[in-house]
Amino acid sequence: MSTSFEKYQKRRLKSSYFSVILSIAFVLFLLGLFGLLVLNTKKISDYFKEQSSITIFLNDEVDAQKVKNLQTLLESEEYTKSIVYISKEEAAKIATEENGEDFMEFLGYNPLKNAIDLYLKADFVSPEKMSEIENELAKNSIVNEVSYDKPLIGLLTKNIKRISLWVLIFSSLFVLIAMLLINNSIRLSVYSKRFTIKTMQLVGATKRFIRKPFIWSSIKLGAFGALVALIALAVAMYYLNINFPEFGFLENTELIAILFGSIFLLGIIISWISAFFATQRFLNLRTDQLYY
Repeated sequence: MSTSFEKYQKRRLKSSYFSVILSIAFVLFLLGLFGLLVLNTKKISDYFKEQSSITIFLNDEVDAQKVKNLQTLLESEEYTKSIVYISKEEAAKIATEENGEDFMEFLGYNPLKNAIDLYLKADFVSPEKMSEIENELAKNSIVNEVSYDKPLIGLLTKNIKRISLWVLIFSSLFVLIAMLLINNSIRLSVYSKRFTIKTMQLVGATKRFIRKPFIWSSIKLGAFGALVALIALAVAMYYLNINFPEFGFLENTELIAILFGSIFLLGIIISWISAFFATQRFLNLRTDQLYY
């Protein structure tokens, strides 16, 4: 009978430990994903900024050498990410494919102009700086018109600032939620052994002696949970990097190492603090209060 009961208790204990480890791992994994988002907020916002372009329409019958000189000048500018030259013939072909009909058959000529798409570095994608670049380019004698989506740039700049603020707010909130959830998991683990704690106290064991094995056990659970979370996070980052290589999630190894180290330490520290206070609480309770 006693052997069966002991086996049952061991199974129950293992199940309890497994649940705590999974709970810690899940919370830390989500926290790690959110941390990854925070670390890459600028990189993601820069990517979307650099998809915006300024289109420079050129005058008709412009000498090819002058166009080449303009391209060389643009490539040397500090604000230039890349440039793409689009001839009027290429533009007509693109328009025909998008609209599904050849507008030149109706008009009898090609009204489009040769153009250069200028893609800017992220730091220069703002209404003020793009307006300055527009005015500068418009002064060139071979430029007919400079065009870009001004409302979109204004909206993009405004929303990126707003999103960055909310990311910081939610990251702080999520850290607090993670701490509370891990704390509850550890407290439930200690709660299941509250009678053992009181028994040890009744036979004369000191509070420090009683707390030590519970704290050490919780630290190990926190470490195991953090390791599981880090393995899952590494797999998630690998697949994110494969599907979204433009964001370069694995490029900054130093920041990744800091993130992983922080997640691991957070799992240990929260488990340690939670176990200390949970054990202390049951040490201070009377025997009759353990049933409530």
